Amino acid sequence: MAKQILSSMILFLIGITLLLPALRATEGKAPYSDQVAVLMYHHVHDTDESSSTISSKLFEDQLTYLRDRGYKFISLEQFEQYMQGASVPDNAVFVTFDDGYESFYTHAYPILTKHGIPATNFVITDKHANPQEYQPPFMSADQIMTMTSAHPRMISAQCHTNGMHNDPVTPYMTNRIIVDGVRETEEQYRERIVADTQACIRTMTPLGPEKVNAMAYPYGVFDKLSAELVREAGIQYAFTIVPEMAKRSASPLQIPRINAGNPNITPEVLVEKIRRRIQLNVP
Repeated sequence: MAKQILSSMILFLIGITLLLPALRATEGKAPYSDQVAVLMYHHVHDTDESSSTISSKLFEDQLTYLRDRGYKFISLEQFEQYMQGASVPDNAVFVTFDDGYESFYTHAYPILTKHGIPATNFVITDKHANPQEYQPPFMSADQIMTMTSAHPRMISAQCHTNGMHNDPVTPYMTNRIIVDGVRETEEQYRERIVADTQACIRTMTPLGPEKVNAMAYPYGVFDKLSAELVREAGIQYAFTIVPEMAKRSASPLQIPRINAGNPNITPEVLVEKIRRRIQLNVP
């Protein structure tokens, strides 16, 4: 009996030894297909601090950790093609930034190009006249053009509205604002949303080779009517802050994103955030 037990233990140890390389190769991977983890960032900086600011090191560590574990980064163009029916690599990740801060140009852009990782920045266009007057400062039109011309379809810039990102308490996208003491009518509200969206599209169109047809909702706030109005203005793909995986079956005007831009989100935490949101049996 003792010999049988010893033989069984030896076989077990041999089996584990043979299995370990395979386990290490798949460690940390999230094996999903036909869906995309759309990541959301805002500000990459090495001295500024906030709940939506991460350091250059953490940003690079997140990206390389994902890459080394088999995640595949895709561009806006590939994402839109996926939404139209094309395939994407297994473990697809799409990197997005909101607001158009200058730190994208000075801190994030060098890291992205160093590793050949595509990204899209959703820009607030009414800041272009005096981008350095704000804290943190915003990118200039020239800075945006420098990136998109040097890396077309890899680094892209789209809309975060023209002037509807100024009041998180009363989001302009869904509220009827008060002008000169009078609340705007329903018709005025509709005209404002369409006009602002079209102004953003007009401003962004000369700044890159790609069609401007995507938007991130300010503060992630939208409703059925506002989504329909931005579609009427020319937006085909709109991104939210709902923390889920993006799937082709979802509305193109309600694309979810997973927040990766908090200083407490280590590379390991980010992988776990993605893993928890993998959708099984994606239609």
